[in-house]
Amino acid sequence: MSNAEIVMRFFKVIDTLKANKIIRGEKTFTDRYSINRRNLYQLRQNPERNIFQMVWLSHLINDFGVSPEWLLTGVGEMFVPGHIHIPYKNKK
Repeated sequence: MSNAEIVMRFFKVIDTLKANKIIRGEKTFTDRYSINRRNLYQLRQNPERNIFQMVWLSHLINDFGVSPEWLLTGVGEMFVPGHIHIPYKNKK
């Protein structure tokens, strides 16, 4: 398991959340969690950059029901079964 693989799975979740209209886009995610959007953009371009913060994973796990095992290892399902995804506009 490399950090770049975790980063790539992180972005796969972000893309899935966008595709399913759970979040509107990366700006929604970065604004909600006070993440520097430029860092996220640079990381997407180069997943091996040393700017990824593990706390970003906790947001996906706690607020969107993403499986921690899948994020870290790629094993299992992306989402925890039975978790209800709450769209950003309804959650404060």
